[in-house]
Amino acid sequence: MTDLVIFLQAQGNGGVLQLVLLVGMILVFWLFMIRPQAKKAKQAKSFQENLQEGDKVVTIAGIHGRVKKINVDGTFDLETSPGSYMKVEKSAISMEMTANVNKATTAAATPAK
Repeated sequence: MTDLVIFLQAQGNGGVLQLVLLVGMILVFWLFMIRPQAKKAKQAKSFQENLQEGDKVVTIAGIHGRVKKINVDGTFDLETSPGSYMKVEKSAISMEMTANVNKATTAAATPAK
């Protein structure tokens, strides 16, 4: 610890200011870039793990369908039209697009007063 104090004193006030600014920039970068991205990734993983049969979903490629069967290998069968199935990875489901489609569906189903 004393070595750090001696180093900072040798640098003068300009060195301390540069060190404080560098630490501040790293902190701001972490708060506004890394932390929100990690939180969003965690939510997407949770969403994908909680998919159930019968859920309406949208893939990141924009394919709409309903989950027909969940497989043990991390995939599921997506029914795109009656009798037409695709095998899709769970990681290919878009949380945002699925939420928007489901929100629009429930809003259309709710009668206006």
